[in-house]
Amino acid sequence: MFSFFKKKRDLSIYAPVDGEVIPLSFVPDPVFRDKLMGDGIAIIPTDGHFCAPINGKVILIAPTKHAIGLKAEDGTELLIHVGLDTVDLNGEGFHPFLKIGDSVSIGQPLMDVDLAFINSQAKSIISPIIITNDDEHKKLISFTVKKTVHIGKTVIMSITG
Repeated sequence: MFSFFKKKRDLSIYAPVDGEVIPLSFVPDPVFRDKLMGDGIAIIPTDGHFCAPINGKVILIAPTKHAIGLKAEDGTELLIHVGLDTVDLNGEGFHPFLKIGDSVSIGQPLMDVDLAFINSQAKSIISPIIITNDDEHKKLISFTVKKTVHIGKTVIMSITG
């Protein structure tokens, strides 16, 4: 028997770090605030341990180590950008554990970050989590209403499409 309708796929994106959630509209950087890279949410981290928020693959580690890109099994691409204007730190304070092409599962460590150093040297520790190909997939995104989130336990975004 043939199915004429494509099955809907849902994706839950978990908190990659413990902290406080803020909407992108509160992020003091126009690239993120105006959603120029895509839609998403931001977290003010309370801990420097960042973990995988989805099952998928590592598709980007910025040369300055301040950002990691992941691709979920359904094709959704995420960018975890640690802090604002952290590219200027040239990798200092960032300690990634993976390389491009590595598979990840929810809760798996991605990197450790020296939050005290970043807080003293960068514009902010606010960390946007962006869906970079949301236009490509035309999916419905819903966001958590929780203020405090925990690594691998709190769903911060859900995608239906």
